[in-house]
Amino acid sequence: MKSTVFSWVLFLTVSLVYAQQSDKPAPMPEAEVFVTDQSVQIDGKTIALKAHAGTFKLRDEQNKPIALFGFTYYEKKNAEANRPIIFSFNGGPGSSSYWLHMGIMGPKRIVVNDPDFTPGAPYQLVNNEYSILDMADVVMMDPIGTGLSVPIGDAKFEDFWGVDQDIRSISLFITQFLIEHGRMNSPKYLLGESYGTFRNAGVMKRLQDMGIAMNGVVMVSAVFDLRTLVFPPSEDISYLVHFPTYATTAWYHDRIDNKPASLEAFVDEIRAFTENEYMPALYKGDRLSEAEKQGMAEKLAGYTGLSADYWYRADLRVTNSEFFNELMRDESLTVGRLDSRYYGINEDGIAQNGAYDPQSAAISPAYTAGFLHYFHEDLKVGKHLMYMTSAGGRKGFRWDWSHQGNFRWNTQAAIQTATDMATAMTKDPNMKVLIMNGYYDIATVFYGVEYTIDHLGLPKSIKDNIIMEYYEAGHMMYTHPESMVKFKKDLANFVRETTR
Repeated sequence: MKSTVFSWVLFLTVSLVYAQQSDKPAPMPEAEVFVTDQSVQIDGKTIALKAHAGTFKLRDEQNKPIALFGFTYYEKKNAEANRPIIFSFNGGPGSSSYWLHMGIMGPKRIVVNDPDFTPGAPYQLVNNEYSILDMADVVMMDPIGTGLSVPIGDAKFEDFWGVDQDIRSISLFITQFLIEHGRMNSPKYLLGESYGTFRNAGVMKRLQDMGIAMNGVVMVSAVFDLRTLVFPPSEDISYLVHFPTYATTAWYHDRIDNKPASLEAFVDEIRAFTENEYMPALYKGDRLSEAEKQGMAEKLAGYTGLSADYWYRADLRVTNSEFFNELMRDESLTVGRLDSRYYGINEDGIAQNGAYDPQSAAISPAYTAGFLHYFHEDLKVGKHLMYMTSAGGRKGFRWDWSHQGNFRWNTQAAIQTATDMATAMTKDPNMKVLIMNGYYDIATVFYGVEYTIDHLGLPKSIKDNIIMEYYEAGHMMYTHPESMVKFKKDLANFVRETTR
C-alpha cells in the first residue's frame, strides 16, 4: 500500500515538473554573424574587405525583439573617414537580395550567357570589377521571410508582409544597424530594385521623419504607382505606358519595317506618337469611328510587329502577357517579361498569354546555385541555416497592399508610394534620386516611370534632382555587359556628386 501511494506521489511530482517546464517560453533565438576576409579588384586596385553575413536582432519601437534580420555587410578595411554606405535590396515583394548581390553589388558576380540560356553547373563566379565597393560599403538586406530573416518572440510573418509593415521593418533595421556599426554620420544611400523602388519611396520618407536623411536614393527598374502595371478595367494608363516598350522590343527583334538605326531616336518618336495620337484615340473609347480605329490599328501594327487585325480585335488595347506570346507566335516563341531580348519556346501555339518568363528561366539556376555556393563556402555562413530566395515558399505568404499614404484622397484605388517620394524630396531639397530604366523591361516599364514623375507636381528645382538613365537591356540590366559598365559609371558618378 505504501509503495503504491509513493508511486502515485512520484508520478504526480514528475508530471508537475514537466508541466511547469513545458509552460516556460522557448528561449529567444540569438543572432548569428559569420565574419570573413574578402577582397575585390577594381580598376587595377585590390580593396581589402571584411564581410559580415548572418542575422541582426531587430527590435521594435519599445525595444522588444521582433525578428532576426538577414544581411551581408561588406566594409572596407582601414577605410577613410565618412565612407559612404549603401543599403541595397531587391523587391518582389517577397524576394531576397541575391540578384543584386551576385549581379552587380557584391565583390563577386555570376556570369550568364546574356541574352541566351546559361548551361548548367559549374557556374562562373568571378571578381566583380563593376562593384561600387571601391567607393562605398554595401549592406545587402533580406526582408523578413526572405534570406535568413524570420520573426522571433511574439512577432509573426504577417506583421512584416505588407507595404507599411515592410517599410517600418526596413527603416528600423537601417536605423539600428547604423547605430550598431557606428555609421550614423556616414553618407547614406538606398538602392532598391523593382518592388524595392516602391519600398524605397516609403522608406526614404519614414527615415526622414525619424531624423535620418539620405544623401541619395537609387531606383533600379522602378515602379511607384501600381496602376501602370496591372491593366485595371476601364483604365487606359497601363496600355499607354507599356506601348513604348512593345515598340522597343519589336525594334530589337527586327519585327518592324524600315527600322531606324538609333534606338534613342526611335523611342523619342514613339513617345510623341503615344502622347499625341495613341492616347487621344484610347480616350475616345467607343466614340472612335470605325475608320479611326482601323487607321490606329495599322499604326500600332507598324510600330510593334503585331498585325493590324490583332490590334483591331483587341480594341487597340494589348496587355503585356498577350504581347509576350503574340510577337513571335509565328516561330512558336515567347519573349521575356523581365527582359524582352530573351525568348524561349512557346509550348502552346494558340495560348493568348505567356506561360513563363524566358529570362527568368535562362538565368535563375545560375544565380541561385552560384549564390548559395558563395554564401556557404566563401562567406562561411553556417550550413544549418536555410536561405530562402523567396518568401513565396513560406506557408501563408500574402501581401497587404494597403498604404497609409494612399488615404490622402480617402481612397485605395491608386496603390502607390510616389507621393511619399515627392514629400521626402520636397522636405529635403538636397536629396537626389537616380532612376535606372531598361528599354526592354516589360515588368516595370520606363514610360510608366516617366508618367509618374511627370505627375508628382514637383517644382522644377526639386524635379531636377531626379536623374533618369536608360539602358539597352531589361529589368536586370546588369546581366548585359555593356549596361553593366554603364550601371557602374552612373552609380559612381551619383555617389561622387552627392557625397558632401
